[in-house]
Amino acid sequence: MAQEKHYRIDYLLNGSYKTFYIRAAKMDNAEAWHWATVDAGIGQLPKYRTDPINKLSKPQAEKHGITDVEWKTA
Repeated sequence: MAQEKHYRIDYLLNGSYKTFYIRAAKMDNAEAWHWATVDAGIGQLPKYRTDPINKLSKPQAEKHGITDVEWKTA
C-alpha cells in the first residue's frame, strides 16, 4: 500500500465555509473536488474499497453550490 498523507480540504457550500481532514495516498484538484462533494453529502462513497464510483467534476459540484475548493498537506 502506498504511503498515505493527511490533507486539509477547505471549500464553500452555498456560501458557508467548510473544512475537513482526510488521509489519502494521493491528492490533486480533481480528488479534492470529489472529497468536497462527499463531505457535503452529494458525492458517493464506494461500499467496498475496490468498487468503482462516479466522481463528480468541478462543474457538477458547482451546480450543487460547492465552490472555492482548496487543499494542502496537513
